[in-house]
Amino acid sequence: MKIFPAIDLIDGCAVRLVKGDYAQKTVYSDNPAEVAKGFRKAGAEFIHIVDLDGAKSGNTDNFETIKKVIDESGLKVEIGGGIRDEKTIEKYISAGTYRVILGTAAITNPGFTKEMVQKYSEKIAVGADIKEGKVAIKGWLELSDKTLFDFCRDLEEIGVKTLICTDISKDGMLGGTNIGLYKELSEKFNIDIVASGGISTLSDIKTLSKMKIAGAILGKALYTGALDLAEAIKTAGEVK
Repeated sequence: MKIFPAIDLIDGCAVRLVKGDYAQKTVYSDNPAEVAKGFRKAGAEFIHIVDLDGAKSGNTDNFETIKKVIDESGLKVEIGGGIRDEKTIEKYISAGTYRVILGTAAITNPGFTKEMVQKYSEKIAVGADIKEGKVAIKGWLELSDKTLFDFCRDLEEIGVKTLICTDISKDGMLGGTNIGLYKELSEKFNIDIVASGGISTLSDIKTLSKMKIAGAILGKALYTGALDLAEAIKTAGEVK
């Protein structure tokens, strides 16, 4: 299982939110590239970045910060937040991004999502942020009328390879992740599932890895010291 340490960006700074609430923001660093280099030193190969400003605006608000992380960290960067047109996809891929994540666009414009998956294949992942069983959009500020499982069926049909699923109720709470949800997703759909939200113990990582979950995103647990990144990577690699 791949481990993705996470950086959420607001105004060029690395931050964490609680349950997706922009009003509950903690700033951890004004130099995200240095944070990313620390992840690399701990053994990381990948990094998950969300442009929270872009998620609200639909623009590439933190592009220069993200480009600096790509250029200086040596990590494979996946990026989400505000990616709603092909021009933005091309901009990030040209900058050296490992893959881009469609969130709001995957709900509001399924035809576009299908076209981009056909064109860019595994460079496109889809993010599903779940609240009350529905997929949230626009930086978690609105709820769509699409249920997670209906959404996954749609994604499977158009050939999406990777789904990054966040249980908003668990995000930033350090209370454990939604194991049951990820188990059900992995059993029902032929899509690589990346788990996100509340992963805060090595036990979480072992359980997800045994379930053949493709990846796990680690956020607040790393910043608070609840999880050691090197240990998390080692644990994920030990499970066969």
